[in-house]
Amino acid sequence: MIRILGIVLAVVFAFLGLIHLFWAAGGSYGAVAVLPTDGDARVLNPTPAATIFVAAGLFAAMFVVLGRLRIVGEFVPEMIFFTGTWIIALLFLFRAIGDFHYVGFFKTVTGTGFARWDNLLYSPLCLFVAIAAALVAGFSE
Repeated sequence: MIRILGIVLAVVFAFLGLIHLFWAAGGSYGAVAVLPTDGDARVLNPTPAATIFVAAGLFAAMFVVLGRLRIVGEFVPEMIFFTGTWIIALLFLFRAIGDFHYVGFFKTVTGTGFARWDNLLYSPLCLFVAIAAALVAGFSE
């Protein structure tokens, strides 16, 4: 069961990585409410290079999860995948909790398009990723 959860998690990372590459290449579909705003002004304005960096991180997370499941990386020490998966779990837990202002379950800026999507999808997805990564990290064959 944990193996299936890990594969689902890896697919989520791959999907998110591909979306970020699409945006970095100039695509705009779905990009309207993916960045926090304060009224009508964006709080972040990532460059294409920054977006590619995020995509690379998501693909690396996919690799780490698959490595923890021993699907890839047979020559990489298992401790790297174990530690990496715990780091992923913590990072996404922190993202789900948020910065107490613009993102996460405890944000104070509400009523924006981003805030609505953050409540409905982004923060719950981050919490799912955090829990799934923790379960995969604790998994042993």
